[in-house]
Amino acid sequence: MTMGVTKIWPIKDSAKRLIEYVKNPEKTEYADIQAVVHYVENGKKTVIGEEKTMYVTGLNCNAETAWQEMEAVQKRFGKVHGVLAYHAYQSFKTGEVTPELCHKLGVELAKKMWGDQYQVVVATHFNTGTYHNHFVVNAVNLWDGKKFLCNKGTYFHFRALSDELCEENNLTVIKNPKGKTPRSIYFAEKNGEPTRHNLMREAIDFAISVSVGRQDFLKVMRNQGYEITLNREHPTIKSIHEKKAVRMWRLGEEYEPERIWQRIREQDSVQKFQNSNRYWDERTKARHTYPRRCTFRGSFRKAGKVTGLRALYLHYCYLLGVIPKKQNRRPLSPEMRKAWRQIDQLTMEVQLIGKEHLDTLESVSAFIENTESQINLVTANRTQIYNQLRRCTDPERIETLKEQRNDCTAVLKRLRNDIKTAEGILDRNPRMKEEIAIEQQMRQELRPPQKTRNRSYERRI
Repeated sequence: MTMGVTKIWPIKDSAKRLIEYVKNPEKTEYADIQAVVHYVENGKKTVIGEEKTMYVTGLNCNAETAWQEMEAVQKRFGKVHGVLAYHAYQSFKTGEVTPELCHKLGVELAKKMWGDQYQVVVATHFNTGTYHNHFVVNAVNLWDGKKFLCNKGTYFHFRALSDELCEENNLTVIKNPKGKTPRSIYFAEKNGEPTRHNLMREAIDFAISVSVGRQDFLKVMRNQGYEITLNREHPTIKSIHEKKAVRMWRLGEEYEPERIWQRIREQDSVQKFQNSNRYWDERTKARHTYPRRCTFRGSFRKAGKVTGLRALYLHYCYLLGVIPKKQNRRPLSPEMRKAWRQIDQLTMEVQLIGKEHLDTLESVSAFIENTESQINLVTANRTQIYNQLRRCTDPERIETLKEQRNDCTAVLKRLRNDIKTAEGILDRNPRMKEEIAIEQQMRQELRPPQKTRNRSYERRI
């Protein structure tokens, strides 16, 4: 569990359910703060299992009758609809607080945040393996009936108050609270797929391995297509072809600037100088390597010319390193490396283009319209089969109809997949052209300088 974490969100169904949750006897052991004294005096009741004693406190209400008191305030002011309560929590680093201190900080935070204006239940839990506080707040003001205004500013104020309490008690405070990562990105990063953040981490790790200092590191990152800005409160990293940057703390503690410089210093001096020299030698060699000359036997006039979408996808796959199969090369730009995440979808699009001879975007749009017409026909046919199945009593006929129904379902699945793939071609087309231009630009930087030859022409009269 991370340290000093806070969160707050609205409850619209019932505050009663929420209060019953935070007072769950499996997670809490004491009814209210007055009863704590009695339980503390009785040693047999203060320790249950592995120190899972918990506390519950009511502010501006009694913890035992909190729900009834909150409901009475809501009814008195006619505020029984919409957001009825707010649920918040505050958690601490594992092993850093005692249950008493955890609950004490929770009560102090509730007093600072809601004072004597709102009814609050504070409960301390240990069911997740770390001490944390839950807060149930009546959304209706105790005195004037106004609803509690909860927005982004409210959350930041709640977090700031919690951080102040942690600092006063010498507890760990998160300097750069992490934002929520989308599930698709989270699992993709967990599986090591080339997401935007994973590619950045990979580029930083490589740059560290071949750098001897800060300037060296920044040059290597630039060569890999990334630009790092250090003269900000939160240093950022971005692809040189993108506008939106990423704060480096989002990549993890190992990828913040101070830690990067430390990792460079911790490397073996001899080894890092050897790696650096090898990297720059190979890069210089690549810039001064001229293409091999080949002899073509035949006639270009008789050779078929590939155009349209097939030519675009052919060029794109070549830059991706997919074709030819024997080439051992990876794309240079982060944008093209990230495209590897969609290699399966790209394969299906290439197959559909070849199978249906789709050369232009207009032909793709016409293919989608034609396929939708086929789907309507097959769907109507399957509906007729379903109607016949309802009235049929012959077992053999029923089996035949079921086979026909299953065939229609298989055809519909294929047709719908084709439409999805064709729509993917339309969506990908502008991105492909941009990514190709970016990759060609990075290749241009590695291209050897062109030799210029002075030629003189004499005009004959």
